Amino acid sequence: MSVPRRSLLLAPALLPATRALAADWQPDRPLRWIVAYAAGGSTDAMARLVGGALGQRLGQPVVVENRPGAATNIGAEAAAKAPPDGHTLFTADNGTLVFNPLLFRRLPYDPARDFRPIARYATFDLVLAVPGASPYADAQAWLAAARTAPGGMDYGSPGVGSPQHLAMERLAAEAGLRLNHVVYRGGAPALADMIAGRLASQMMTWATGATAARAGQVRVLATAAATRMAALPEVPTLAELGVAGYEAAAWQALVVPAATPDAAAARLTAEMLAICGPSSPVAERIREAGAEPLAEGPEQVRTRLAAEREAWARVIRERGISLE
Repeated sequence: MSVPRRSLLLAPALLPATRALAADWQPDRPLRWIVAYAAGGSTDAMARLVGGALGQRLGQPVVVENRPGAATNIGAEAAAKAPPDGHTLFTADNGTLVFNPLLFRRLPYDPARDFRPIARYATFDLVLAVPGASPYADAQAWLAAARTAPGGMDYGSPGVGSPQHLAMERLAAEAGLRLNHVVYRGGAPALADMIAGRLASQMMTWATGATAARAGQVRVLATAAATRMAALPEVPTLAELGVAGYEAAAWQALVVPAATPDAAAARLTAEMLAICGPSSPVAERIREAGAEPLAEGPEQVRTRLAAEREAWARVIRERGISLE
């Protein structure tokens, strides 16, 4: 999955042509931004942050509509069937666009047929963590213990098929481990059990665990990023520790119904690239929320999708993971 984690330098090159086409479209009523998760979570918060800025630039409010459930399939179906007029937006993460087509035999939507990518705007770094009082001082000790007792190392995740679950299964596959998966109903309960010492480890988003890590309640052993995280420069990546080529993250993109007119899509892309550019105020607020801002246009999203589908198809097939 050797796709650049950030391609911000390419974004300015897209702007002139995009702006020329974008000038032909202006929304004439409020926009609906569908989020396939409950209100109050990180995905919802990110949509409200970016959507607020987008609404200001478009001159129309952006109203977030939460449609949670069925591993994002409920929200995805609603977005896929919405009128393709530029007024319906959808937060599509790698669960919606990459994992679900590999985990379900049938879906109420087709990622390639039903959606048109606008921009990828945020990525949530994943970290391998243990309780603060864990006997594993570093990732090498954790890996050694997992290899010594196949099936004896527990790890938690917020659900089967989640980025956290699949990232850990990919680690197990590539590092030759057999782990015991403990499924939770969300990241917060898994974190609470780990802080209490009832869960040995988990792959979690840095946004979820940052406060607990800074308080010493959990210990970050390694990151799943391609390069060291700016927030954790002293923590090695799993690739550095010998899991060659390993990279995993939870990311978010904005998509619209596939038949959305070119002018509307171009306008939305131009505004998203401006809103989430590296030096923008919104980008700084995304960082404050524990994520990394991205400003990647449609072609970069398509390249990312092709690479991730190939990489994760092998992991999901070999590990026998299914949501049906």
